[in-house]
Amino acid sequence: MRIDAHSLSKSSAYKLLTGVVVPRPIAWVSTVSPMGVTNIAPFSCFTFVSADPPMLGFNAGLRDGQRKDTTRNIVAGGGAMVHIVDEALLHPMHRSAADYGPDESEIELLGLETVPGELVEAPRLVAAPIAMECVFERAVSFGRSGAEFVVCEVKRFHIADHLLAGDRVDTSLLRPVARLAGPVYSTLGEIIRFERSEIS
Repeated sequence: MRIDAHSLSKSSAYKLLTGVVVPRPIAWVSTVSPMGVTNIAPFSCFTFVSADPPMLGFNAGLRDGQRKDTTRNIVAGGGAMVHIVDEALLHPMHRSAADYGPDESEIELLGLETVPGELVEAPRLVAAPIAMECVFERAVSFGRSGAEFVVCEVKRFHIADHLLAGDRVDTSLLRPVARLAGPVYSTLGEIIRFERSEIS
């Protein structure tokens, strides 16, 4: 089937893209507002954009033409704590995607245990196997929807000891969760490993 992109509505294009670009890693991002309200929300258009310095990026939409809590809080200077979601955190992560008011703390409402950030104001989830303390770098708007690609620089990594083998993370022990289309997720499944010598 051939589908001309210009013939699609915004909703149809979104459904196709989220069904095609799979699986997607999830950034579970905690922030704190200038008024001290903690916030946490998942973002499944997420990747790293630089290793020197380490930078992460995620796509954040707008609500009624305005930035949502996460982007607003990051830009205001409170930093962000980007968590990697494992299987144990799947259900609370999904529930945190509901619409909450700016004066409501998803962290408190979901009963998530946190500790203060060491370099940023954003709190860190105790149960998260990996968390990264980040500061705002830039936000770039794309398309007619006004959605922004938010880039943050990683200042400190928090990684559970058992996951590290030298300077590498053992993904099989991490057990990350990925997003598919709609409210559908996947676990790691089979890992297929090649030797570097097989590339040549």
